[in-house]
Amino acid sequence: MTDSSIAAMRIDYTKDELDERVVDPNPFAQFSLWFDQARASASGIEVNAMIVSTVSPDGQPSSRAVLLKGFDETGLTFYTSYLSAKGVDIAGNPKGSALFYWPSMERQVRISGELERVSREESAAYFQTRPRGSQIAAHLGTQSQVVDGRESLVARYAALEQQFGDDVIDAPDYWGGYRLVPASFEFWQGRSNRLHDRVRYRLEPPNGWIIERLGP
Repeated sequence: MTDSSIAAMRIDYTKDELDERVVDPNPFAQFSLWFDQARASASGIEVNAMIVSTVSPDGQPSSRAVLLKGFDETGLTFYTSYLSAKGVDIAGNPKGSALFYWPSMERQVRISGELERVSREESAAYFQTRPRGSQIAAHLGTQSQVVDGRESLVARYAALEQQFGDDVIDAPDYWGGYRLVPASFEFWQGRSNRLHDRVRYRLEPPNGWIIERLGP
């Protein structure tokens, strides 16, 4: 049964426009511009939250929210357990995508490409910037695994906390970063009457990035 109150939920997007003729020719620069604008306009919202989608070797797609921890022209980086469900997916099928949604600006950015591990040195350096509690939690080694209950997690965490004491905590071998190396960017700007602006950058070696407008 369709809930009519949900079906009736809609707003008209009127905040901005996106013209493929005036966007930055470099998609990384265009993304940086939008990211900075989102960070300036958002209050108390994690604008670096992105929905990362992966596909298992048998073709089952999965999506989850993770936090972007860095980006440059080599790609977008996030950190997780290599033993997690997404880590298992990536090991069997490196193709993936990331989606940013910034409702305060009526914007989305969708980035597709291949996922690769960052260097061990880069992962280790980032791990040392994490809060100590997050470092300890990474050593639980249970991400995406079935557990007995929250009580067992809390007990295991307390044991690790005591074990580490005041020592420096290094990243476990099964924890580290992934970099999404883009093959395409799609920038979406909401517009009135659902005539949204969609601009895609498509990497076409050796010509570089091809800029195209897509239908809404």
